[in-house]
Amino acid sequence: MTLADESMVGASEIFAPGVLHGRVALVTGGGTGLGRATALELARCGASVAVVGRREEPLRETAGAIGQSQWLAGDVRDREQARRLVGGVLERWGRLDVLVNNAGGQYFTPAEGIAAKGWGAVWRLNVDGMLNMAREAHAQALGAVGGRVINVTLSPHHGMPGMAHSGAARAAVEALTRELAREWADAGVAVCAVAAGHFDTEAMGKYPDVVRAGMARSVPLQRLGSVREHAWLVALLASPLGAAFNGSTVTLDGARDNWFGPWPPPGLADAGGEVPTEARRGARSA
Repeated sequence: MTLADESMVGASEIFAPGVLHGRVALVTGGGTGLGRATALELARCGASVAVVGRREEPLRETAGAIGQSQWLAGDVRDREQARRLVGGVLERWGRLDVLVNNAGGQYFTPAEGIAAKGWGAVWRLNVDGMLNMAREAHAQALGAVGGRVINVTLSPHHGMPGMAHSGAARAAVEALTRELAREWADAGVAVCAVAAGHFDTEAMGKYPDVVRAGMARSVPLQRLGSVREHAWLVALLASPLGAAFNGSTVTLDGARDNWFGPWPPPGLADAGGEVPTEARRGARSA
């Protein structure tokens, strides 16, 4: 019986059944939020999935929701623990095909308020953790047989007011994604990144009310992203098509990368808050 048969998550809404059958995926930060949604979608696509994180309870819950799965508690910021986590997946499944570096985090503060300790904490989680897991996955599994590394970063690319430490760390991850893609290409390892915008997850609850209230207004699409949309993109990059994105960063943020600030911008909207439509000369009425 395959994982798809034993799983309690059902079939994918958009991908062909079993598109990832026979593949083994490891998702860091897989117990909650975008990581959890990603783990569930990869399982729906037929992959065997291991979820990794620091807190056992959400990992257990996610693994239980999938059915035939694996959870491993550990800290990706520590190279030895990263080695143990990858080794644990190989011990259970005998292979590793897809690494999703989803673990990350930051806190909201003006740039001048970032202490050295806070800067180091954000850097270690977002950059060092990614590198630790990528290097161990490559050394223990992917380097010999090929596979995929998918790094989750954040959008926008033109600055992150209130989270400059995270903006710098995520930019470093994108740069490292390109470098690793080139370095590991001959071994058949494709490395790509997803730049995520604002998604409707429980993590949003930790930000101040005024920040949460303005999040959707800062997105031209005028809504927060759905976690399943992010999961679909990661599954696509994990599929055979994903190799074509080697070295690329794919942005999924409702076009926020193309605009920063309230939408519509001041002075463009009419009294009702809508962007007026210019009358076309000679246009027929409906």
